[in-house]
Amino acid sequence: MIRQSVLVSNRLGLHARAAAKLVRLASKFSSDIYLSREDADQQIDSKSILGILMMAASKGTHLVISFEGKDEEEAKEAICRLFETGFGEES
Repeated sequence: MIRQSVLVSNRLGLHARAAAKLVRLASKFSSDIYLSREDADQQIDSKSILGILMMAASKGTHLVISFEGKDEEEAKEAICRLFETGFGEES
């Protein structure tokens, strides 16, 4: 299992379009990928758009992503890159 902290840096946070990008990317991997806020114990399946939207992760929110499975390293690299690039949006 890999755990990685990320920062939501895009201006609108994990709104519908960004959440959809995350779900599409996460769904390409067979690994289990879960998101949680640093300040909460609840884990959200990253392949569930409703779960992600209910997190209400605005700009500046720190999240922890957990990856577990045979392609966890590839999943970590791809998803962290998505967060680092602000989901392709202007910040």
